[in-house]
Amino acid sequence: MIDSRSSMPEPFAPVRAGTLDSHRRAVERVIDAMHRRKDQNFSLEEMADIAFMSPYHFNRTFRQLTGIPPCQFMSALRLEMAKRLLLTTELSVTDVCFEVGYNSLGTFIRRFTDLLGASPRALRRLARLPLRVPPGAHGGETGELPKSEPCGIRGRVSGPTEFEGTIFVGLFSSTIPQGQPTACAVRSAQGGFQLSPVADGSYHLFSIGVPSDQRDPAGFFLYESALRGGGQSIRVRDGRAQDEVDIELRPARPIDPPILMTPAWARINGACQEH
Repeated sequence: MIDSRSSMPEPFAPVRAGTLDSHRRAVERVIDAMHRRKDQNFSLEEMADIAFMSPYHFNRTFRQLTGIPPCQFMSALRLEMAKRLLLTTELSVTDVCFEVGYNSLGTFIRRFTDLLGASPRALRRLARLPLRVPPGAHGGETGELPKSEPCGIRGRVSGPTEFEGTIFVGLFSSTIPQGQPTACAVRSAQGGFQLSPVADGSYHLFSIGVPSDQRDPAGFFLYESALRGGGQSIRVRDGRAQDEVDIELRPARPIDPPILMTPAWARINGACQEH
């Protein structure tokens, strides 16, 4: 059984608690600066200065704590801002492009589409459609799933006892949830899940829980109040993972990378199976 209680990668070597706290605060300072200046490009040297570290030490520390390089994190934040502007304002795609610091509309659209799984205009249209809430948890209160049907990855997703809402579980080739998942499942309650067999290789498994009191369809794309979990590496051989996987949902942390996936888009295109 693979147990995932945190999406934060383990450090490459043991680090004392005080040092780890200091590193986390330094990384959070840089991420805060990224949030305040999303329309600007930070160099590695500028980010290292904010963290009071050498560029090499900062780059290594940032990757240890967030799972991705700082420049990739910054790029994801800019696309997250673009997604927010598209879903909460009437700005044109061109205006959004320049607002988040891109100089080329074509580059922005390609990058956005590649990482979110939908073009800016398609995402805006999709977020305005009524989303169908998936049916109750398969198998009743226990959430157990039958073991007779073909399955690539099987496990359980859990979280705070008071959480009620829609839970997405997705398998991605990237180290952060972005684009359309290779396989995914949608649940309306905590419990067991299973994903269809996939091509052999290494993947990362993520889960997102959107509260049931989310009334605005855009909330299924912005994830402001969503819980998250997973992030562990999954090795697939002969179409399936050897062990079952436990995922525990938790509130977002400042060091968590942005969520760029578009689960509703994947469901409409038949990429997800409902349980």
